[in-house]
Amino acid sequence: MAFFNQKFYTMKKFFLSLMLSLFALSIYSCRETTQEKTEDALEAIGEDVEDGTRRAADKLEEGAENIEKEVHEEMHETDDHMEH
Repeated sequence: MAFFNQKFYTMKKFFLSLMLSLFALSIYSCRETTQEKTEDALEAIGEDVEDGTRRAADKLEEGAENIEKEVHEEMHETDDHMEH
């Protein structure tokens, strides 16, 4: 019976060690996945900010060109009225 108890204890120790190792591995894998997802999300946010900045700059440039055009038209319309 002592042999059985010793073998049972050894198997129990092996099983618990295996379970602990698998648990540690799963925690590590989840951490890597979370880190990768976080990095992907940060990269996507950076790309969105870049796109938004680019679009805003384009709109500002377009607005400045429109203002310049309007000012130019007003100046020439004023000159035209003065000549008559």
